[in-house]
Amino acid sequence: MEIRLQGDAPASRIRRGWIALGWLAAFGCGEAATFPLPPDGQVLVGQLQETRIKPEETLSDIARRFGVGVNELKNANPGVDPWLPSVGQRVVIPSQYLLPNVPHEGIVVNLPELRLYYFPPAAAGERRMVMIYPLGIGSEGRVIPLGVTQVLAKKIDPPWVVPDSILAEHEAEGRPLPKVVPPGPDNPLGRYALRLGFSSFLIHSTNHPYSVGLRISHGCLRMYPENIEELFGKVDVGTPVRIIDQPYKAGWQGNELYLEAHPPLVEAGHTPNSNLTPMVTAVAAVVTNRLDDYAWQAAVRVATQGDGIPAPIFVRATDIARRSRSDGRPALDSKQAWMVQVGIFRNRGGAERVAQMLRRLELPVVASMADEGRPCRVLVGPFDSRATAARTGDQIYKDTGLRNLLVPASQNYGSACRPTN
Repeated sequence: MEIRLQGDAPASRIRRGWIALGWLAAFGCGEAATFPLPPDGQVLVGQLQETRIKPEETLSDIARRFGVGVNELKNANPGVDPWLPSVGQRVVIPSQYLLPNVPHEGIVVNLPELRLYYFPPAAAGERRMVMIYPLGIGSEGRVIPLGVTQVLAKKIDPPWVVPDSILAEHEAEGRPLPKVVPPGPDNPLGRYALRLGFSSFLIHSTNHPYSVGLRISHGCLRMYPENIEELFGKVDVGTPVRIIDQPYKAGWQGNELYLEAHPPLVEAGHTPNSNLTPMVTAVAAVVTNRLDDYAWQAAVRVATQGDGIPAPIFVRATDIARRSRSDGRPALDSKQAWMVQVGIFRNRGGAERVAQMLRRLELPVVASMADEGRPCRVLVGPFDSRATAARTGDQIYKDTGLRNLLVPASQNYGSACRPTN
């Protein structure tokens, strides 16, 4: 929303250009998704969740209940009607994130995600944290400035001095506004506002909370009332604010390279589903060696789908070793053997369901747990060549819709989380 706050000084003087390995400290209506920052070189936090549709519930209701945005919930659940979902229908909560590829300090707003990241300073001896909130941003065609600024002022119960452009717009629509809207239920700024160094831009509350996670404002950054109240109490005047445009984020979790994709902003010149140069740039920024064709194929699938859920696209080969076979056949040389990874699960039940689906296709299914406390991976193989593994992965995707990637064979199969036959 284009904004002026009554009594403010001029704002033009400042413009400086894991599935669950994170820890879920707080998540839900009223609180940010809060996580310890991962070690250097790692960027995945949080864990996916799921829920079931309750009677008379919409995706907007679920979004606010879980503290996520409406659009990101829709993107993660393309088969769910946002306004008339079926009672009992499964809904995935996109509550796993790759941190943006920028300095992790102050406030970071990634516009294509419709998300705000706050990296509060840590007390001596304490681990640094990140707090993640959904945002509502300006409607298509309304450009929000990119760059680095700071919080200039904090306002409680701010009056809204309506800009002339919005006055004229409402007058033309037969919905005239006063020049100043006082604090109260009709004030679109809500109770709390953070004024930024970019002229006429705020991070503020809203009297229409179901607009959070959508692109319908006049340009400002909207938050759920309970979220901005929490953030307002934590940030100080002078906190740096970085507004970025990263529709594609890539990063490592252990030896796995993840990619997260969101619909690009048309205002930034991106062409959804056709121009993937920003995706290639994001991946190339975090890898030091050349990726193979299969990794890029997986990256294209993730980028095209754009569901906002981090997905592994490549596994770095480490600790390659020979593996003995329980069926008595000669062991394959793991330097030439490949597996198709079809899923990674926190619990045995999820692994079993996918494994049974794959067994119906008469595929050789095994499971692997790298070490104590790590998730269970469902794999198919091993295959004596990468080409054979790739053809199998393509067929699995065609037959089941399950995304998969190729991984080198290792010695870690046959763990305690092996799915039962």
